[in-house]
Amino acid sequence: MRDHRTSFDINSHHIHLEFVLTASNGVPYSVAGILDTGAPSTEFSDQFLLHTGFLDRTEQNVSMKSGLQTQKYGAITLPSVTICGHQMNNFEVFVSHFEQSWGIDALIGLDFFRRFLVTIDYVNGVLITSPYESC
Repeated sequence: MRDHRTSFDINSHHIHLEFVLTASNGVPYSVAGILDTGAPSTEFSDQFLLHTGFLDRTEQNVSMKSGLQTQKYGAITLPSVTICGHQMNNFEVFVSHFEQSWGIDALIGLDFFRRFLVTIDYVNGVLITSPYESC
């Protein structure tokens, strides 16, 4: 089992992480994301996916419903995403409308957490992730 340690700022309101999305042609894109243990699935901003060429267009009539912080309206399979040092190929995520004022490109949801043993060490500002061993 390979542990990976990722530092985060304990003074921030959320656990912010920089990670990498790699296109099929090998071009890497830096992603600004936050861990969201309340999100069942990972979501990427439609604006980020449009800017990086993963989407041809965004849905123009997306309205934020009361009480929701994002609005999912599609799904996409990303060729390669590396989060906390762990590469995941053909990773399906939701396409969502985010408020641009948040300054993030993605929410890392429970679909990531289900693949790894995750320890959040707030005292030291470290996220420790380990793949589950096959039984």
